Formats: sequence, C-alpha cells, structure tokens
Amino acid sequence: MEQVWQEFFSDPSQWWDNRLTKKSPKHPDFKHRGTLESLWVDGWLNPPWVKEKMASMTLGHTKSGDGLRSRVPDSFCNGDKLSKLCEEGRLKEALHMLKLMVQQTTEPPIHSYVCLLKGCSRRKALAEGKQVHALIVQSVLDSNIFLANTLVHMYSKCGSLLHAHKVFSNMPQHNVYSWTAIISAYADSGEVEEAVNLFQKMQETGLAPDKVLFVVVLKACASLAGLEQGRQLHSEIIKRGFQSDVVVGSTLVNMYAKCGCTQDARELFDNMSERNVVSWNAMIVGYAQNGLGKEALALYEQMKQEGMQPNNVTFVLLLKACASLAALEQGKQLHSEIIKKGFQSDLVVCSTLVDMYAKCGCTEDARELFDNMSERNVVSWNAMIVGYVQNGLGKEALALYEQMKQEGMQPNNVTFVLLLKACANLAALEQGKQLHSEIIKRGFQSDVVVGNTLVDMYAKCGCTEDARELFDNMSERDVVSWNAMIAGYAQNGLGKEALALFEQMQGEGTKPDEVTYISVLSACAHSGLVDQGRYVFDSMCKNHGVTPTKKHYACMGDLLGRAGCLADAELFINKMPIQPHSVVWMTLLGAARNHGHVEIGRRAFDHVVKLEPKNAAPYVLLSNIYAAAGMKDELAKVRNEMKEAGVKKVPGCSWIEVDNQLHALL
Repeated sequence: MEQVWQEFFSDPSQWWDNRLTKKSPKHPDFKHRGTLESLWVDGWLNPPWVKEKMASMTLGHTKSGDGLRSRVPDSFCNGDKLSKLCEEGRLKEALHMLKLMVQQTTEPPIHSYVCLLKGCSRRKALAEGKQVHALIVQSVLDSNIFLANTLVHMYSKCGSLLHAHKVFSNMPQHNVYSWTAIISAYADSGEVEEAVNLFQKMQETGLAPDKVLFVVVLKACASLAGLEQGRQLHSEIIKRGFQSDVVVGSTLVNMYAKCGCTQDARELFDNMSERNVVSWNAMIVGYAQNGLGKEALALYEQMKQEGMQPNNVTFVLLLKACASLAALEQGKQLHSEIIKKGFQSDLVVCSTLVDMYAKCGCTEDARELFDNMSERNVVSWNAMIVGYVQNGLGKEALALYEQMKQEGMQPNNVTFVLLLKACANLAALEQGKQLHSEIIKRGFQSDVVVGNTLVDMYAKCGCTEDARELFDNMSERDVVSWNAMIAGYAQNGLGKEALALFEQMQGEGTKPDEVTYISVLSACAHSGLVDQGRYVFDSMCKNHGVTPTKKHYACMGDLLGRAGCLADAELFINKMPIQPHSVVWMTLLGAARNHGHVEIGRRAFDHVVKLEPKNAAPYVLLSNIYAAAGMKDELAKVRNEMKEAGVKKVPGCSWIEVDNQLHALL
C-alpha cells in the first residue's frame, strides 16, 4: 500500500479525485485512471505519513455554514468543467480552457487531455484533435503511454491512419492497449491484412493478447475470410481460457460463419456456456449470409422457445432472410411480432420491412408501409426505389425520386445507382442524361460504382460512344467497369470492339473474372466470331484458371448454334463435364429452329422436357420447326404430347416471346 501512495503523490493527475462526489464511505477517495487501483484517505492499511501529505492538498474551513470540506487544486476543478464541456460536445470551448491551463502553468490532469481526445473521436474532429496533440507535446507528455494510446485511437476514429501509425511508431514502449489501438485503427480503415500482420508482430514481442484484442483480430479474419488464421486464433483463445467469454464466443461464431463454415459456427454456438442476443444474431446472420434463410428462421423459433428476447437487429436479419427466400408469409408473421414488441417505429426495421415486401413482389404493401412511416431517411427511400426497380416498375421508381427531391431528402450514391438501372431497363436515355447532370452537380461522378452504372446505362440505351467516352475518362476503374463496357459492346452487336477492349483490359493488368468471359463470349456469339469465341473459352480454362460455369457453357452453345454449327454445338454440350441445364438445351433448340434442323431440334427438345416437364416454350419451338418443315403429322404429335403432359401454352405466346425469354436467361 505504501508503494501505491508513493505513486499517487508522484503524479496525482493520474488519479480521479472522488472526495467531493462519493456517496458512501465504501467508495474510494482516489481511483487510478489506467489501472483502476483504489485508495482511501482513512484506510487502515495506510502508512502514517499519508495524512500529513494530504494536508498539503487540503485547506481548513470554507465560508461560514458550508461546513468542513476537502479542496483539490484548481487543475482538478478545471478538469471537471472541461469534462462537462466535452460531454456536451463543446470541443472548442474545452480546447480553449485546456490551452489556458497550459499557458497559466497549471498542470492539467491527464484526464483532461483524455476527455478532449475522446470528444474529438466521437465528433470526428480531426483539427481539434491535432491541437490537443500539440498541447500534449508542449507539456512534454507525449511519452505517456496512456495518452499515446488515446491519441492513436483518436486519429483512427477521425480517419487519419497515417497519424495514428506515426504516434504508435514514436512511442518508446507499447503495452497490449497500444497494440489493440493500432490494430483496431488498421481494421477500421479496411486494412485488415495489415491488422492481422501487426497482431503477429505483437506476438513476436512476447506480449499476451487480451480478450478485446482477440475480438478485434477475429473480426479482421472474418473480413478476410481468413479461416486458417481464425482457427489458429481459436486455439490460442482456448489456451488462454477465453473461450467461455460470451463476447469472444459470439465473435468466433461470426468468424466461422463469415468464412462459410456454418456447421463449425453452429457447433460452437450450441456449445456456448452462455449466450446473449448478440450470440443468437451472430448465428442468424451467419445462416442468412450463406444463403440458408430457412435455417435462420428455424433458429429464431428456437430462440423464442429458450426465452431469449430478440432486438431490432434480430428482426432486421430475419426480414432479410425472408426477402432472400421470397417468404412472404413468414415476413408477415415477423411484421406482427415487430408491432407487438414495439419495434414498428424503428427506422432501420421499418426500412427493412419495406424491402422485404418489395422483394416478395408486394410493391403496393411496401408503398403503403413506406407512406405511413413516421420518419424516413435516405435508406428508406432507397428501399422503396429498389423495390420498384427489381419488380420492373422503373417509371414508378423515377416518379418516387421526384417526390424525394420535393420533400427535401438528399439522395446518395446508392440512390443514383438504382435510378440509373431503372433508366437502363426502360432505355430512358433523356432521364438518364438528367440524372448524369445531377450526379456531376452533387459530386458523385468520381464514385466508381456510380461511374460503372452510368456506362451500363448509356450502353443499354444504345449510346456506346457516350459510354466509351465516360469509361475512358473514369479516374478509377475496377473489373466491373471493364465488364460494363464489354457487355455494352456485346449487347449492341459490336463483337470486335468488345474483343479489342478485352485485350486492352488484360494489357493494363486488370484480371478478367467470370462475368468478363460471359460478356466476351456473348459478344462473339452476337457477332458470329466463332473462332475467336473458341479461343477465349479455351484460354479461360487453360491460361487464366477460371472454371467454366453453366452460363459459360450456355454462351458457347449459343455461339456455335447461332453460327449454324449445330453438330458442333450438340457435341460440345454432350461433352460438358457438368450436367447441362435446361437453358443450354433450349439454346440448341432455338438454334435448330432458326436453322431448320429437325433431328437436332427433336433431341434438344427431349432433354429440355426431361428437365422442365411443365415448360411450354420447348413445345412452341419444336412446333415451329415441324411447321416450317411442312411435317404436319409430327406437328400434331407434339400438340398431343403437350396435352398429355398437361402443359398449357400461354395465350399469345409465340416463338418471338420464347426467343426473348431465352436471351434474358443468357
């Protein structure tokens, strides 16, 4: 105890003084700001010299009637005022007070600096944070490890990773809190690989990570889908005895789920000694993100059976699961529960309800809910707009945007992406151009996603030159940018231009992905570039390590079929290493119709009917083949087969509609 008091008197500013505010003798008089060590002035273990020392910090009586009370130095009182200013967000006033304290040689308590730095973190006030940093350096306190850690945290929250790293690098020593601060800074800035690397460097120093640091690094592994690193961390967590901590356990569940290991996540979840709502949400979102919406909904039923109360996050996750499944009835049940539990006024929950109804095709219900919302933000408007776009109601989406502007709601980049898609679907070039002007006015033209969608919109409206000019002038391009322009050329029958851009893409070092090859093969198919298409398909497999999907095979079948190479197309399909799906055979059937090849048409028809026995389209196509060949008896047989199979032809459905459906699938 003597050593602790010596530490106190060597630097009282490191301790909170609770003598004026404590409500019970059980509460300590002083508490260390870092270690939380407690001290009592009248403690029976105190050395005899403590009271004498304390007398220098205590004055006698105050004004008459006030009674006897302890007084602390002005720095402590000013520190309390400064803390209050920080809590109220009055950072400039607090900063002014701190500067005065430093100028008047009144040594401010460490807590004053910390309060201001935390206030700057909350408000993302980088300029004020830098001024506090300057005062810390001026007061020769920059070597204080507690302050340095807080500085790293402040710079991180204010978005200045460079300054955070500089402070960390200049620290004479680091503790586990220092490493946690810098690793969190990198993780929060999206530099998750470097965050994991820093954790490994910390381990090399011999410092032992705590629970908080494990949580930070597990989240980084989840972002990277770094399963092996996550498993290694799991082993360390078990060795250090943290596996029973509910926060650590919930983060482990989240990590395994984000890495696609839902079974491992569920096993861990089931074996948790303690679970809270965050644990349940981690498992629910794990199922939802891995396309296991039914399992997510089933887990919610178990959650209710075990008496765990859901929160607003739970309902948001479950509604998203219903939306992905188009599970309208379950969504309606959840809506009822949301009302019962009083979450109907929660902005995020309500916006997700709008999204769920729209994704289930109930745009009228979604709109009614949207119109009745007591509060709306840009996410709410976007949810309704995307609902219209996804249901083919582009005009309604554009009309809603006009209402959005009239009500003074500011659109964001997502809003413009959705509206541009609506224009592309409608081939509404004029509205697209108007949106382009607004995008420039609002400063979104440098957003790569908005730029990609603009390229796509112009191309889908037939303006490939405008699309290309926009593409060439983009300040930043990703693989989606290249894909949008290549697809634009493909859709407009400009196969040679698509191939030339494909070559340029590789020359500039952008690696093609699966979507790129679909667009290039489609371009070759629409332009009759058979040899080039064959070469692209072969190089995709052999030189670029891209495994062909069903869509790639369908594109190749379409390429050969359009060019009249029906025998080659049939041979190609029969040699596919994966089971051909109906679209591939429908493509061949359509090509046989176009080129009048009866035998191949019949064989393709047989395959489609096996895979989709209730689909009327193959019957329509084969009927057209027989009718064109003058084979009346065969035509009659097909119609009888259709009746016997119980397949009904959609009224007004012709080979043109079938053709359009086929192209939509490709």
